[in-house]
Order: sequence, then structure tokens, then C-alpha cells
Amino acid sequence: MKEIEALIKKAFKYKESGLTDHEIAEELNVSKETAVWLLNKANEKKPEGDVKIGWRSIGVYPSRISHISDALCDILLEEEEKKNLEIETVVGIAINGLPFATYIADKLGLELAVFRPHYEKSGAFSSNYADVEGKNVVLIDDVVGTGETFRSAIKTTKAEKGKPVLCLAILNKRTQNEVLGVPLRALIRARVI
Repeated sequence: MKEIEALIKKAFKYKESGLTDHEIAEELNVSKETAVWLLNKANEKKPEGDVKIGWRSIGVYPSRISHISDALCDILLEEEEKKNLEIETVVGIAINGLPFATYIADKLGLELAVFRPHYEKSGAFSSNYADVEGKNVVLIDDVVGTGETFRSAIKTTKAEKGKPVLCLAILNKRTQNEVLGVPLRALIRARVI
């Protein structure tokens, strides 16, 4: 119960800082439904099947992010060879996918694009980084829960005339191995049983 109380406290701190329910969920690595439940001080029935993910032991040290990125590079190269792909651009999904995407793009000598998701609209690519037009891209995020962030990134990539060929994450909380027809690979798969 102490962990739930700590999560409630963090959720309220983020709410007071101006974050939306979606942003709070992303910061806590829980579903939006769980974030709302926490903001209601856990008075309602708890949403079923969510898993809270904590990255602090990885995110505090860049060397650990780099090591995790090495494993993600290995999966990317495996998919590239298996499916005869030629990936040109790595898309980091803000905020938690960015450090991994940066390392991956650097290690593989690829361009880096940055996608900023928005939970009420489509989201957008940052103009300060590579564009995706006419390019095969891999989308990188930390956790896949509902898949909504990847869906948004895929739709926006296609609208920008890019071709999403792979979604890559550290942790997949879904049973599916694809998002909108784009293959999904992850280092770890979590299931509520």
C-alpha cells in the first residue's frame, strides 16, 4: 500500500505542476485509467490489468541507457535482415523514447527524428530534427501499453509521407505483435495473468 500512496503523491504533484492526465500516466508509466484512479485517491475500483513500470535505475545513468540501446539495436538489425528492410531514420517518441532513439541512431549511423505525441490531436514531428518524408523509419518508445502512442506516431508518419516499418520498445504490455499493421518488437513482454 505504501507504493500506491507514493504514486498518489507523485500523481498529485504532477497535476499541480500542470500536467494532463495523459502526461501523468506517461510520467508514471501507467495507463491513463490508472492515473485517473490515483488522482481520485484510489477511492474507485482499481482498473484491471495495469502494470506500473519504474525506469529510474536505468534512466539515472546514461551508460545504462546506452546498454539497453545496444540490445534494441540488435533487435532492429535482426528485423532489418529478416524482413530485408533498409531503415533510414530513427524516430524517438517524446519523452521516454528519445534517449534510446538517440543512442540507436548514433550507433547505427542513422538520422534522428523526434515525434511529440498529443493525446487529443495527432501529434507532430519536431522541425529541429530529421524529417520522415520518403524514408523508412523505426519508431522507438519505452513502453507499449494500449498502443495509442505508436498508433498516433504511425498515422502522423504516414501523413508526412514516411513509411513506418518497425515499432520498437523496451517493454510490451500488449498481446499483439503489431500496431496498425506495423511489426512491434520489444526487449521484454509483460502480461497480467
